[in-house]
Amino acid sequence: MTRGAFQTGPGWLNVAGLEFDAQVEGLKLGTARGRWVLLATVLGSGMAQLDGTVVNVALPRIGNDLSVGLSSLQWVITGYTLTLAAFLLLGGGLGDRYGRRKVFMIGVMWFAVASALCAAAPNAPLLILARALQGVGGALLTPGSLAILQTSFHPDDRGRVIGAWSGLTGVASAIGPFVGGWLLNVSSWRWIFLLNLPLAVAVLAVGARHVPESRDVAAVGRPDWAGGLVAAAALATLTYGLIEGPAGHWKPATVLALVAAVALLAGFLLLESRRRQPMLPLGLFRSQQFVAANGVTFAMYGALSAFLFLVPVQLQTVAGYTPLAAGVSLLPLTVLMLLLSARSGALAARIGPRLQMSVGPILLAVGMLLLTRVGSDGNYLTTVLPAAIVVGLGLSTTVAPLTAAALSTVPAENAGIASGVNNDVARTAGLLAVAVLPALAGITGDDYRVASAFNTGFHHAAVICAVLALLAGVLAALTIRNPKPGAPPDPAHPEPARTSVRPSCAALDSAPLAAE
Repeated sequence: MTRGAFQTGPGWLNVAGLEFDAQVEGLKLGTARGRWVLLATVLGSGMAQLDGTVVNVALPRIGNDLSVGLSSLQWVITGYTLTLAAFLLLGGGLGDRYGRRKVFMIGVMWFAVASALCAAAPNAPLLILARALQGVGGALLTPGSLAILQTSFHPDDRGRVIGAWSGLTGVASAIGPFVGGWLLNVSSWRWIFLLNLPLAVAVLAVGARHVPESRDVAAVGRPDWAGGLVAAAALATLTYGLIEGPAGHWKPATVLALVAAVALLAGFLLLESRRRQPMLPLGLFRSQQFVAANGVTFAMYGALSAFLFLVPVQLQTVAGYTPLAAGVSLLPLTVLMLLLSARSGALAARIGPRLQMSVGPILLAVGMLLLTRVGSDGNYLTTVLPAAIVVGLGLSTTVAPLTAAALSTVPAENAGIASGVNNDVARTAGLLAVAVLPALAGITGDDYRVASAFNTGFHHAAVICAVLALLAGVLAALTIRNPKPGAPPDPAHPEPARTSVRPSCAALDSAPLAAE
């Protein structure tokens, strides 16, 4: 295809190697269809985000009900995160290849079925297996949700849309402990999984009617199934070694697992470097901004995941909160993200992301240090609430600019895989933090049932989380650069992502489209 060329089909436009629904000519957020599309993507990705945190508040109840120790509870969390992280890249690539809406909808259906299996699990091994299946569904729907927005909305609205998406899906993460606590107060922990079923039905209904389809028609050949399987094996052996090593005093099997993980990770990178259509295009990392943004993502989300894993247990085991009270205690995070994230995204679009990405993680670190004051008395107004407010301010300041910075240098044909990379970095950080941090802080075995033992370990963990968050802020200050008006494009990505499809042939012909 030459510069500005186009072709039409039954309901479709093909522009610079990208297919778009011809009825969508650069959606605007203020239109009815634009709001429906945002709603579907927020509900879908929010469902996966919700299950990343809603289980945390139920961990003591699940442990007692199924009679398991801390390592099994870690697997309940990491079983989900492991497959989610392993297959996110493949999920983004499948969406680019076969249709982002199609893969997104399949992921929603898969996630709903796996959620029902989680609710019915009679023991810990089957619950962990069902959680791993949930992660596969999440890997299909999560990258597609952001890629749909990236390739559907007009460039003028993209910053606001990404800000709204980031804030609202962040709310799903933050509201998870509250939802879990309320369900535990009125019923069984199994209902935290059944909650996904009506949400999935709503997403499917809205998506089928309103969400436009888009795909990268240049993507040919077979999907990179080998890359996905090697990545999954690498993360599985790494997680096994990090969780079971401290619990089993580093037996030969756990050491061997870590050695195998290193070998598999090296093999994965070698495999991806040699494939014509890799799951992870290593060329993305030629952009210094992309690498820097994902480095900040790794440090910040590692701290956040450990925070959301341990705080609900601390409040219940040490401070004597009920599950509902533990969930309600984190509501300020939800309120602040709901009120401020979209505004934060709009501000970053005007002044650039560097300031917010530097200050936000530092606020997060301060909030986590404030948590070291939470002990057996657990006074909410003087100990928990100040920490929750500062953490909420830190997240609201950072999340939207971080997402936009990670995608700002990526061409539209890689929107799905790029969003998959950024999500994958966040999930992998959470996976490793939950696997490593309890043992690093001195929390093992049945410590989650013993107030004095868990309290000491929690205070150590809060300091470690604060250091990680501070590292994210310092890294952003040193590496993130604001775009300069009239500056030449990133040499790694000479054509930045575009999402508009113009209404006329003349406009299409004059649009600055990349030559094929």
